[in-house]
Amino acid sequence: MTGLPVTGLPVEESVGELRAALAPAGGRAILQAPPGAGKTTVVPLRLLPAVEGRILVLEPRRLATRAAAARMAYLLGEAVGETVGYTIRDDRMVSGRTRIEVVTEGVLTRRLQHDRALPGVGLVVFDEVHERNLHTDLALALILDARPDLRLLAMSATLETERLAALLGAPAAVRSEGRQHPVDVRWAPPPPKQRLAEATAAAVGRALREQAGDLLVFLPGAADIRRVEALLAGGAAPAGVDIRPLFGALSLAGQDLALAASPPGRRRVVLSTDIAETSLTVDGVTTVVDAGQVRAPRYDARTGLTRLQTVPASRASADQRAGRAGRTRPGAAYRLWSKIEHAARRPFPDPEILTVDLASVVLEAAVWGRPVSELPWVDPPPGRAVEEAGTLLRLLGALDGGGAPTAEGRAMAELPLHPRLARMVTGGGGGTACLLAALLEERDVLRGRPDELPLDVADRLRLIVDRGARHPAMDGPAVGGARRRAELLARRAAVDLRVAEDPGRVLALAYPDRVAQARGGARFRLRNGSGAWAPKDDPLAGEAFLVVAELDVDRGGRDSRIRVAAALAAADAPPFPVAAPAPPKARPEKETPATARREKVALENGRTLHVRFEGGQPVASARVQELFGVGRHPTVDGGVPVQLHLLSPANRVVQITSDLPGFWVGSYASVRKDMAGRYPKHPWPDDPAAARPR
Repeated sequence: MTGLPVTGLPVEESVGELRAALAPAGGRAILQAPPGAGKTTVVPLRLLPAVEGRILVLEPRRLATRAAAARMAYLLGEAVGETVGYTIRDDRMVSGRTRIEVVTEGVLTRRLQHDRALPGVGLVVFDEVHERNLHTDLALALILDARPDLRLLAMSATLETERLAALLGAPAAVRSEGRQHPVDVRWAPPPPKQRLAEATAAAVGRALREQAGDLLVFLPGAADIRRVEALLAGGAAPAGVDIRPLFGALSLAGQDLALAASPPGRRRVVLSTDIAETSLTVDGVTTVVDAGQVRAPRYDARTGLTRLQTVPASRASADQRAGRAGRTRPGAAYRLWSKIEHAARRPFPDPEILTVDLASVVLEAAVWGRPVSELPWVDPPPGRAVEEAGTLLRLLGALDGGGAPTAEGRAMAELPLHPRLARMVTGGGGGTACLLAALLEERDVLRGRPDELPLDVADRLRLIVDRGARHPAMDGPAVGGARRRAELLARRAAVDLRVAEDPGRVLALAYPDRVAQARGGARFRLRNGSGAWAPKDDPLAGEAFLVVAELDVDRGGRDSRIRVAAALAAADAPPFPVAAPAPPKARPEKETPATARREKVALENGRTLHVRFEGGQPVASARVQELFGVGRHPTVDGGVPVQLHLLSPANRVVQITSDLPGFWVGSYASVRKDMAGRYPKHPWPDDPAAARPR
């Protein structure tokens, strides 16, 4: 190690205070520093001489992990893998000389599960904790449970650290002010009905005319970046401008190109996801164009998985993005929304632990040997979400009746997949399981209107398996990404990708609750008791049994529409039904159409709930505001709970529950945060069970 030269970055002034706070065994500190202060790269290097053993630096993204390691190695005049290395999923560059290792949180979780002592580690640095990544919270909880004597440093770009400080037990609070020049914020909402790509390209063109220097453009995802790139390259940008995309799945060469300055006399427009919000430094930027959206993980009821969904960026995120324009000189930020809309946005991003499916967390806790409720969390996971995750894991065979992990569950936890998808791989699904997992966790390989796409998952599998296969709606980049992901999964699980199994049987391992039995007229009944339908002209409509991977559940309470499925042989179909049958008096004496039987239920708040029966299941739809003041879950026929489809003010399903009191004290908080931003004119009280209905 040649030594770190003087960087002149603002965080240098805070290093002495951090060293003093982390000197004793079990020393803990929180460093708050704005983007560009140098905390990610300077702090670990400056602390290294005072630390015995290795420093682990946790980053929430793979791109940031590689970039942080490369920048630190550059400052030392070394190659990556010498003093500074990194480890991410399916890629590692370290050596026996490595003293600082930058890793993603999932890597740390696996190491803790294998050896909770973390031998040879003297300090763990949690970078970008303000993002409240689910795996950050999990890794922190496991470390605090296993190693209370380990030195910990949490670094954040925002001031919302009160709950974290309480969890860490009064750590030293160190603040670096940074050096921020004024940024002129310009509100530029697009015309009504203008698409995001066109609006962003127009704003970039305007900024290039009005400002000097390079531009950093924030877009929600890679697909949006490619659309804007095409528009700018097609004439929306003037000559002499280099258009550089920047997102996690980009090649290393592409990432390096985006971060490198353009030649003299040329300008650069970097089209980036939120990776450049705080985790990366993009030099030369004097202007930011912010589309105001972000791809955030949310539980997707259509797929039963947590997937990325586009949501409005928080006010804190917008401020951090705008700050990128004022690092070296006064700058400008163009926001593609109004000042009024900005005031209604969430102040900070929602912690993922409150918005995503918790099956992976519950499984990790079970493998760890502790109930989720006994681990130290910044924000405790919602009880209802934990209960639902446990039910799913038992159905998948990952947990036994007492909540302990089975051998199958331990094998599932070793794979970087949602437990549903991991179950296919560990269950003997061969190469087909890896292919299906890659298809289902990424964006659809077929683009276009859902009504025009085939249901059979085999049509999508063919695009990955047969490189010569084509489809009119084929998304080439998505196909390539799914193929590469399947290859990585196969290597990780030691599976021969060429071993093909029946897609229906494999898919049933992941979705045992979504095995569907035909009931005539292209309609099906799922094992969980709900109804579903397929277009009558689709080849799968005539099958006796299906396994459903994706449902359009946002149908105002009617039977769900099947979007992606596979045929299942009758010999592989499990028994029906799985859900407990209704009491005898809840059944008509004579069979009637599913929607023919209705009852009304009087609620304690004075309102009336209209109930319909679907496959013997009582179901009702109501706006959330209509159920304010209801503290007991509505039932029919002497105690049968009604399945409630809770609707937004726009009559879109936001939650399906059979435990309304549990919803009020559990996931309502996250629904409230999201809905209050979208529908600020509607009431969203803190205590809905005691509020007046609207």
